[in-house]
Amino acid sequence: MKNLNLNENALEFIRLNGFKSLTKVQEATIQMAHKNKDIVALAKTGTGKTHAYLIPICEKIDENIDETQAIISAPTRELAFQIYQNARLMQEVFPNLRIKLLSGGLDTKRMKEGLKKAPHIVIGTPGRIKDLYSDSTIRVDLVKIFVIDEADMTLEYGFLEDIDTIFSRMNKPQIMCFSATLPEGLRPFIKKYLNHPQVIEIEDEDKVSPNINHVLIDCKHKSYAEALLDILGGFNPYVCLIFANTREECDEIYQMFQKHKIDAILLHGGLEARKRQRAIKQLNTKKYTYIIASDIASRGIDIDAISHVVSCGFPKELSFYIHRAGRTGRNGREGTCFALYKKEDENAIKQLTKEGIQFQPKQYKNGEWRDLKPLDFKRVSREEKREKEIARMLSKKKEKVKPNYKKKKTKAIEAIKRKERQEYIRKKISEEKKARYKQMAKSKEK
Repeated sequence: MKNLNLNENALEFIRLNGFKSLTKVQEATIQMAHKNKDIVALAKTGTGKTHAYLIPICEKIDENIDETQAIISAPTRELAFQIYQNARLMQEVFPNLRIKLLSGGLDTKRMKEGLKKAPHIVIGTPGRIKDLYSDSTIRVDLVKIFVIDEADMTLEYGFLEDIDTIFSRMNKPQIMCFSATLPEGLRPFIKKYLNHPQVIEIEDEDKVSPNINHVLIDCKHKSYAEALLDILGGFNPYVCLIFANTREECDEIYQMFQKHKIDAILLHGGLEARKRQRAIKQLNTKKYTYIIASDIASRGIDIDAISHVVSCGFPKELSFYIHRAGRTGRNGREGTCFALYKKEDENAIKQLTKEGIQFQPKQYKNGEWRDLKPLDFKRVSREEKREKEIARMLSKKKEKVKPNYKKKKTKAIEAIKRKERQEYIRKKISEEKKARYKQMAKSKEK
């Protein structure tokens, strides 16, 4: 292990975790934390970022001081709970260390009772931390370290406003901001609160991996749940992570699994707090082969040894598909991502193909896999033809768009539709004539 001049407490925490070496993001974060620098670390799930901030906290925490010294903010209950589970190992280093989990779904009265004596470390969701700070249940002005985990997701769901409220009363803590990406909307926040932050950028885990086989499965007239059921007999996963775009689709797939007596874990934001906590505990047991999740619920949740991923459709943000697929094929292993698609997903497939993903269309039938022909993206749809023809009709005269442009476009569409109908009728008449001639020819032969 690289010599990072860690104190004995941090080294013991590392030993308790069974780490033989530290990851790049952990080494870089520890080095900057020693210098008391504010940090922006861009790292994906699976790079060891949770311990990248837990190790410096373990090094700096003092269990003999009765005040809150570190706050860790996570955008979802699931991620907060997982961080809490990892942090609790510190209590074997510090027997008197108090760590509290603050998140929605927990009993508020009991939570406040547990906060009568200031916890040394607070881990929670932004809204719950803000609420308990606002009613003076916890103090934030003495906090030395503030961690924002999954900052891009925190921004996306509007939680930065809660963090902004908390920061407005803090006394310049060391800030560690961890994020998968650095969206433009996050930059003003960083500029406002972080003091000349050190940016740590670890090689993008979501780049197209050559170790992942991307298999296209055409759903045709079936739902994603039905199409998934069709292929389940065609592979034997160690752990299979199944992504759906909506809570309803997650529920449909889970109900289908239950109907066929297939054990699975369900994880999405619409579950009751009790069910969500149970799902996280089930994940930690590592006894389940199938995990059905939404992108939001699975974000930041690190699941070991995923051999297969199933993407039921494609997310609106196509980078999420790469993130989904990237949960397998790690550490030199091969992985497979089954991408179930419908007609409306073809543009997403086309775009991802341009980005370097090599999809192999396949079909599982009668207990065998068959390779199918690659999708033909050169084929132009009727809608695309129509749009091109409208554009040509409206741009014959090179003049600026006028207020009656919409009326012109509507008329153009109607004209094209009439033309299409006429062509269709002519084609049908021609086909019927040919059919009659064939019938007459057969009659004469008799």
